[in-house]
Amino acid sequence: MMIINDKNMVFVGKRVDTRVEAWQMPQGGIDLGETPSSAAMREMAEEIGSDKGYILAESKYWYSYDLPKFLIPKLWNGSFRGQKQRWFLIRFTGSDHDININAYNPEFSEWRWVSFAELPIIIIPFKRKLYQAVIDEFSEVLSSLLLGA
Repeated sequence: MMIINDKNMVFVGKRVDTRVEAWQMPQGGIDLGETPSSAAMREMAEEIGSDKGYILAESKYWYSYDLPKFLIPKLWNGSFRGQKQRWFLIRFTGSDHDININAYNPEFSEWRWVSFAELPIIIIPFKRKLYQAVIDEFSEVLSSLLLGA
């Protein structure tokens, strides 16, 4: 999920399962019987502790990435080699006080809002190409938001 606040900044969290600067946008799986959009809103509530928001756009494509070989045995018990994802641009309508990254099973140790320009720079390197593709796909919607249209 690309969650943006009223200042058009993007939510990122620092992963709890690594000591390196591994920031990412929230993500999650789709449960049996869920639509991708309902899964996105459920995962938003689970990962940031709030579902205050609404979907602005859904990616037209499924995106995928492969984990670096050295990470495969360390993540998901070595069961997966990457992920296939559908992305959603979500307008967060709550306040920073509504965010509680410890509400469920914490995936993040810290969180912050970043600019679109900063996003590809701080993201863990193996996800940069994917994140840039998502930014590019949502660029028309993002441009209208940034221009206040």
